[in-house]
Amino acid sequence: MKEKCKPGVMLDCSRGAVYTVPAIQKFIDLIAQMGYGSLQLYTEDVYTLEGEPYFGYMRGRYSEDELRSLDAYAAEQGIELIPCIQTLAHLGGITRWGYPYGAVTDNADILLAGEERTYELIDKMFAACARCFKSRRINIGMDEAHTVGLGKYLDKHGYQNRFDILAKHLGRVSEIAKKYGFRPMMWSDMFFRLATHGIYTAEAIDDEVFRSVSALIPENVDLVYWDYYSKDEANYDMMLRAHKKLKERIVFAGGAWSWSGFAPCNGFSVAASRAAVSACEKNGVQDIFFTVWKDDGSESSLFSILPSLFCAAEYCAGNFDEKKIHARFEKLIGIAWDDYMALDLPNLRDERNEIENACKYMLYSDPFLGIFDRTVDPTKKILFTEAKQAIEKSASDSRFGYLFRTLADLCAVLEIKYDLGVRTRELYRNHNMDGLCQLLSDYTECECRVETFYESFRDQWDREAKGFGFERIDVRLGGLMQRLRHCRKVLEKYLSGELMSIEELEQDVLPFGETPDGQSISHNHWLSTATILCS
Repeated sequence: MKEKCKPGVMLDCSRGAVYTVPAIQKFIDLIAQMGYGSLQLYTEDVYTLEGEPYFGYMRGRYSEDELRSLDAYAAEQGIELIPCIQTLAHLGGITRWGYPYGAVTDNADILLAGEERTYELIDKMFAACARCFKSRRINIGMDEAHTVGLGKYLDKHGYQNRFDILAKHLGRVSEIAKKYGFRPMMWSDMFFRLATHGIYTAEAIDDEVFRSVSALIPENVDLVYWDYYSKDEANYDMMLRAHKKLKERIVFAGGAWSWSGFAPCNGFSVAASRAAVSACEKNGVQDIFFTVWKDDGSESSLFSILPSLFCAAEYCAGNFDEKKIHARFEKLIGIAWDDYMALDLPNLRDERNEIENACKYMLYSDPFLGIFDRTVDPTKKILFTEAKQAIEKSASDSRFGYLFRTLADLCAVLEIKYDLGVRTRELYRNHNMDGLCQLLSDYTECECRVETFYESFRDQWDREAKGFGFERIDVRLGGLMQRLRHCRKVLEKYLSGELMSIEELEQDVLPFGETPDGQSISHNHWLSTATILCS
């Protein structure tokens, strides 16, 4: 890499939290100082379209004035603000409405390809972006549309080759992009999977297939190879070389893991970014950005992944000296590297340095159902106390102390709740009535600590995001408090003799898939954590 690249960041503003203009301005200030050159705002339907009142309805959508003000502010800091939208899938925010978007919905969250009303809507998307952003680069999404053509499209046209559908749709979208002077980029997985028979890997490359797939990609569309999951440079090298068989000009997207619950995974992100950037340099790929997704409710702070972003920028600048990186981080942020990295601790990640998020699934895990209780190692409970103490060291910081306070309060909950279900079932199955009587105070204390955590989390949200989206948190944490209260009252009835048995506790807890007992996992889906119900 002759010239060191100036990377970018992609910020998810669509999965719950729609970040306020002041919060994004603060974020822009920081990434500009780190050496970034661009910021993509990932907005599925959280921006305003003329004549489309249901687009972003009750989702906290940005007004055009807000986006223009952010665009101007970013430019002042040397940051190119790039729209990042969706033009095929991931549009559940609008496809949920039977009116007026039923006519442009194929199935699930996917638009109906080939329908003129669909392209009228997409035209409005580009028109809005053209009015609000000076940049003429745009990310058009197009990822994970796995069931395209299998809903209303199938009813109207019969079964068609789904990649032909995708290619024709992309052709229409790329023409609309040209109309407004945009050069689009899109996530590569749909075309790449076509070349590799449905898998996002390059272990068996058929050059002839790659050439035929490459011919389907419009000249003005750049492919984004995204990969946040590997710490192996050889994997990135292999995939980059394979992508270049589809298109010479490749964009790479890594990840700053902030989307697996309340706590970040900076340690994993740093390791993955180091490997990815090294492979990009080896393959001459200079167009790089790092995603900050917010899957399943935007539960982590916007600023929790500053170590990940800082390291990634330093790697792109050619600095791989960890000692120097840590010193520069402290100088910029005002908090020592190790103290900031304490935010990772609630996840109970071990020496394997994999993605694990015990602090999410064991917070929401039902103490009577015990879905995840086989993953619990009671000897690890002390780690939440240690994490709380380490995190509290930075809770008084004037800029970022509030997010440390939030995770310290979460650890205080998990000091009790992590193995609460295990202890409840064990005491019940052993008919230890005295033990169950004593356990009632843990339920009461846990309820109080959840309330404290709720207040600190609400403060964090209010500092960073609009009010829209917090209703989901109210449902989750309010439901957790009520469930703890309910379980405590059931135990009281059992202890008083009003109940002869507790059906849920009579059930044996089965292993969680093939996970060994006592090993933490990654599970980032609130609904399937809190209940057995599928819908």
